[in-house]
Amino acid sequence: MIIGLLSDTHSVLKEGIKNFFKDCDEIWHAGDWGDISVLQSLREITPVIRGVYGNIDGPGFHADMPENLIFNIDKVKVLMTHIGGYPNKYQSRIKKLMLTEKPQLFISGHSHILKVIFDKNHNLLHINPGAAGRSGFHKISTAIKFEINNDKIEKLQIYELAKGLDN
Repeated sequence: MIIGLLSDTHSVLKEGIKNFFKDCDEIWHAGDWGDISVLQSLREITPVIRGVYGNIDGPGFHADMPENLIFNIDKVKVLMTHIGGYPNKYQSRIKKLMLTEKPQLFISGHSHILKVIFDKNHNLLHINPGAAGRSGFHKISTAIKFEINNDKIEKLQIYELAKGLDN
């Protein structure tokens, strides 16, 4: 299964990201959508969209998107939230969820910094796709694509484009 992952679009979905995700089976958004139009645009690529709300997302997103999302793809358990931290600096609510849920993949957004880190203490892969939109301090807009095959997370690809550009 091919997964497209992005976060922090802040109401902007770049054409280059749409093209990058064109072969995805599912697209996941780790919060700070900004506007419902981003969700609608992603649904034009694939009908399977999973996501959480972020700190800038209003009540419309809170009604349709949870704060935390826990699900399985093949044999990989996924925990996704917007503000969760990263290895050795997780928020306390995330640490508790990790201990009870034992995910193999933890996804968060918020920092606008792309990170892919294996956390040996929790035996999981942490991915923060960075920021896909224009708003924020980041200089490069980023997104990630990867495959989940049985119990493996593999073939990770990174999309990068200077923040001010639209392709």
